[in-house]
Amino acid sequence: MFDKNTAIEVDKLSKIYRIGIKDELHDSIAKSAFSFIMNPIKNYRKYRSLYVFKDAEGTSDEVPQDILWAVKNVSFNVKKGEVLGIIGRNGAGKSTLLKILCRITDPTNGRALVRGRVSSLLEVGTGFHQELTGRENVYLNGTILGMTKAEVTQKFDQIVEFSGVEKFIDTPVKRYSSGMKVRLAFSVAAYLDPEVLIIDEVLAVGDEDFQKKCLNKMNDIGQRGRTVIFVSHNMGAVSRLCDRAIILKDGQIVEDGPPDQTIRKYLGANHGTCAIKKWDNSSLSTGNKPVRLRAVGVTDKNGEVNEFFDIRKPVFIEMEYKVIQSGLELLPHLSLKNEYNVVVFTAIDNDPNWRERPRPAGTYTSKVEVPGNFLASGRFFVAVGMLTIKPENLQFNEEDAVSFQIVDRGGWDTARGVYTGDLKSIVRPMLRWETKIVSDLEPNGQSKKIKTPSLMSAH
Repeated sequence: MFDKNTAIEVDKLSKIYRIGIKDELHDSIAKSAFSFIMNPIKNYRKYRSLYVFKDAEGTSDEVPQDILWAVKNVSFNVKKGEVLGIIGRNGAGKSTLLKILCRITDPTNGRALVRGRVSSLLEVGTGFHQELTGRENVYLNGTILGMTKAEVTQKFDQIVEFSGVEKFIDTPVKRYSSGMKVRLAFSVAAYLDPEVLIIDEVLAVGDEDFQKKCLNKMNDIGQRGRTVIFVSHNMGAVSRLCDRAIILKDGQIVEDGPPDQTIRKYLGANHGTCAIKKWDNSSLSTGNKPVRLRAVGVTDKNGEVNEFFDIRKPVFIEMEYKVIQSGLELLPHLSLKNEYNVVVFTAIDNDPNWRERPRPAGTYTSKVEVPGNFLASGRFFVAVGMLTIKPENLQFNEEDAVSFQIVDRGGWDTARGVYTGDLKSIVRPMLRWETKIVSDLEPNGQSKKIKTPSLMSAH
């Protein structure tokens, strides 16, 4: 039974493609029937997938070489107003899944139910007629999506303004660049007020400023209670925009959960985590020096290694090192750089228990806490070092030992608040603001007497 609070329901969905077989088209039923009867071997290869894979799971051990499971036994639901991210490597089945949801292609098995008007952007210029102008294509797309001419006219100026192609709106689309096409196509998809918006990785065609506008628009659509499915390789955008994310691998769902958790698993599976680095005893980082680095890690408040942090949560950076020679006074330190190679800060160990105190041999850990609502969103790289003093000597210095990502979802408990635009900064502290009214405006436009002191009244 279809739940009224569910916008999309996918149940045991599968799609099979046959590799290397091209359908022959005939201009009459008689020729098609004759070809079918006279080519039994070709027909066997063409239709055997329907018998070998009768069930959605594909449990048969006999897998023909020319069969490809683009999507295999996929099931999930999307609630109304939910923003779902779909991530995975190229060839994982993401685009095939979206084409089934948009009814561009039919599934081999299973079903996909979508409630409400669907607007999609799967390829550059999808649904555009090359000989028609940009203006004509806006009306054509609106009609295809179920809008009346009056509804399209009402939003036409907003669509064109957002796309930035006002100058060329009456030019045939065939003369547009790929960037201009994707600008106009996204504008149409976003402004025709769909119940369900489906976006594939076409935004990569646009320039950086337009990508930011698109992401902000998608965020606005999600906040207005519309359902969005967003396929992207931009992990920062998925983390910021989505309420939930799934990983597709070889046509199957391997993870479904909160976006940060899902992204962490995806990056860890494909690239290995960047949040921890270790050296074993045979390859300690600094050869035969008296202090040697053993490990560096980024953890949450529970001590769990983590690569992605909500901007509101603290980040803990910890290093483990081995002191081989007793009697040394040590000065652990670290520095943070952002993705533009700018040093954000340098921190030196100020633990009063070890100031100017010689340390006995042994294994130590030094940990520093970076408070929440301090760093801006983005990726940060950690360098750790160790000095001995009296005499001063550098024991080790490990550049870019580990890295982590800060994600800013916004909200009144962050510096961003509800603003969705780009905030260029290295740090983003949550500062205390206070606003007071210092005067009222008279009907004649003149200010009443000042209620509270202001800079303009100060001497």
